Amino acid sequence: MRGAKIVKRTVMVLVVVVIIAVIGVSFASRGKNNQGIAVETALVETREIVETVAATGKIQPKTEVKISADVSAKITRLQVKEGDWIERGTLLLELDRERYVAAVESAEANLSAGQANVNLAKENMVKAQKDLARTRQLFDKKLESQATFDTVAAIAAVERARHQAALDQVGQARAALKQTRDDLAKTTIYAPLSGTVSRLNKEEGEIALGSQFQEDVIMVLSNLSGMEALVDVDENDIVSLSIGDRAEIEVDALPDITFAGEVTEIANTANISASGTTDQKTEFEVTITLIDPSSDLRPGMTAAADIVTEVRQAAISVPIQSVAVRTLEQLGASGAVPEGDEESRFSPDQDGFVEIVWVIEDETASARQVRPGIQGESHIEIAEGLIEGEEIVTGSYRAISRDLSDGSPVQLQGDQDPGSRDS
Repeated sequence: MRGAKIVKRTVMVLVVVVIIAVIGVSFASRGKNNQGIAVETALVETREIVETVAATGKIQPKTEVKISADVSAKITRLQVKEGDWIERGTLLLELDRERYVAAVESAEANLSAGQANVNLAKENMVKAQKDLARTRQLFDKKLESQATFDTVAAIAAVERARHQAALDQVGQARAALKQTRDDLAKTTIYAPLSGTVSRLNKEEGEIALGSQFQEDVIMVLSNLSGMEALVDVDENDIVSLSIGDRAEIEVDALPDITFAGEVTEIANTANISASGTTDQKTEFEVTITLIDPSSDLRPGMTAAADIVTEVRQAAISVPIQSVAVRTLEQLGASGAVPEGDEESRFSPDQDGFVEIVWVIEDETASARQVRPGIQGESHIEIAEGLIEGEEIVTGSYRAISRDLSDGSPVQLQGDQDPGSRDS
């Protein structure tokens, strides 16, 4: 019985000890929390900030010519294959000439017949003019009647008109002959430039439709020594771009190589995709000429470009995540800002928001309104509001975006790695 009482007393003592320990931990934890919100900090510094615009697109030759037939006929001879290097003036292909040779012969016959008609009409016209001259002499001597003179004059006028009509027909026949000869010449196609056959769409025996009806590309000649990236830039970014902006291009097929480029053309008209839907996109086509293209590049390869729009060599900068947005009410919520004073310290934008950075002052976080400038990959320029060497909050994201309020006590957990230099 006595042993049971001892055990019971021991258990009660242990329970009391546990309760005291729990209470102690609770107070210790509470005391620790009272020390402030845990934050990471770094010093404001100057660095180079490079602002870029990202875009994606395709690699294409700077010079590319689509070879089509101007006349419709069967391909009877194909002199090249895909991948061949072709010098300017080299025979590429021949089309069936038979129909066009016949057309030329027919036009030549029509021209010959027309010229014969001209000769006959001219003789008739000369005879009629002579008859008119004799009749006029007789009429002047009162030896011919007015009716006879009028009849001869009318015949002369008709013959002149027939001669002119014959001349016009010869002109038409000559033009038709020129057209048929031109069509015949177009059955033989030569290379308009030196380049590589980058695409071949037809084989011998197939029909070339003739580009006057629709686009029917037989092959594509490309000068692969000059390459460019054709990329699409969002409408919100296009206003930042200028001719001559430098760019860095990465190609999916060549992951270990970065190509330098320069913006050489910016479209004036937008391309709109998925119009009228929630997925509608408005983009502008931008041409970036590669400065030193690799021989491994091929037309159609997927490319991603970072176009440099602005550079600040020594900008006051902070990590991007350090900049937060608050309303006036949120800035004064902790009571640290006297009533009405927040309006003198902060100037909200038209939507009522203030861009701020949390500055460490006497182990408290003070909201400092800033005016951001350009933005790089990891850092953003602060055009107004901070000076070099001030200590700011760089983390955690939760503290910056939600937990901190103006005047909040903070617990510093060491400087944040300032990160690598923007490039």
